[in-house]
Amino acid sequence: PRRRTGKSYCEGRARGAVERAIWATMTNRVEATSEETNLLIRLARQRFVLKSEGASPQEKDRAKKAMLDTTFAEGLSGHYSAVCGELGWPVDEAKLGEMKAATAKELGSLEEKITDAVENLGDTEVREALAAKAEFICKVGAPKEERLLAFKIADEKTVAIGHKLDMVFSQLVMSIFDEDFQLMRDLIEKCKLLLEKGGDWERKNKLKVYEAIYLMATRGFTEAGELFLSSVATFTTTELFPYTMLILYTIITSIISLDRVSLKKKVVDAPEILTVIGEMPALEQLLNSLYECKYGDFFKALPEVADLIKNDMFLAPHHRYFLREIRTVVYSQFLESYKSVSLDGMAKTFGLTPDFLVTELARFIVSGAINCKIDKVAGIVETIQPDSKNTLYQSTIKKGDHLLNKVQKLGRVIDME
Repeated sequence: PRRRTGKSYCEGRARGAVERAIWATMTNRVEATSEETNLLIRLARQRFVLKSEGASPQEKDRAKKAMLDTTFAEGLSGHYSAVCGELGWPVDEAKLGEMKAATAKELGSLEEKITDAVENLGDTEVREALAAKAEFICKVGAPKEERLLAFKIADEKTVAIGHKLDMVFSQLVMSIFDEDFQLMRDLIEKCKLLLEKGGDWERKNKLKVYEAIYLMATRGFTEAGELFLSSVATFTTTELFPYTMLILYTIITSIISLDRVSLKKKVVDAPEILTVIGEMPALEQLLNSLYECKYGDFFKALPEVADLIKNDMFLAPHHRYFLREIRTVVYSQFLESYKSVSLDGMAKTFGLTPDFLVTELARFIVSGAINCKIDKVAGIVETIQPDSKNTLYQSTIKKGDHLLNKVQKLGRVIDME
């Protein structure tokens, strides 16, 4: 049979590829960066690869080798036992025994230093010895309660705000490794209270990145985006990730939270971002095509950017959420320019088939994410302009009712007393 060629056939194949990319789980994988300077963060990223369903056997083998090499070289007995239990690996009892013996010896040495500092030296030396013990216990993977207790004891002997903040940052790294976001939130609040009493700009800027990571992990993308943007020019938190990853997080959170004018001013034209974004061509294409309204190019870049998200330790849980939100942004941006538009014309602009576009828009219309309606008979999409005044009125009435209910409850409590 004759092979089909020509513009219409090529466009059809391109549309099919884009649609399959949106529906299917992407398989291309970006290797986890090894540029973090903190040991626990590197281990956390390796553990993420090992637990990821999208990682290939070769990638998992490399991650396993790197993790075991680090664990044995650093004597991380607690982490070794935990990972073997979590991933179902057989435990090398001989090496585990050696690591436990080395850990016990080092702890004995640290205890001697603490005793010597208490008996013969000053408060500074006592604090340093206690902090060293807490850091070591955290490093080797002692039980969570022991780690928190060690840092609490060291904190009680610490006076300087800077030293207190450094210990809180160490605990924040520990909470990231443990994926304990409740503890992370508490530690961030503690950091803020300490910074109100004092603290240099470097630590204040570092806290912004830690808080942004917490917000991003808990799906507070708008607030996280603001913090990442304010950290672009002052980033020093390389223990968590390199600068390239900061730019990735900044763009991802900004795209789904900023309006088009703000995106242009704060992200598209930002000199710090422009110097780095070239290292991530798909992300650069996605960002620029969104601003320049080149929607076909946008959907071509989307699968690769989705891979970046899916294969990142902090963003992976929000992979589907991001795909949904970014498509909401791009469809809404297109429809804002029209009162009505033909389905065929819109589908051609986005490089999609009309049937697929109808399915997409219907889902977003039902959820209230997009203000439009589809006239399938006429083959058009009609934009519905939201009534902002009526929305504000309804919101005010609702808040007023809520406030009156609270006042009434308070009044009943006072009457009872």
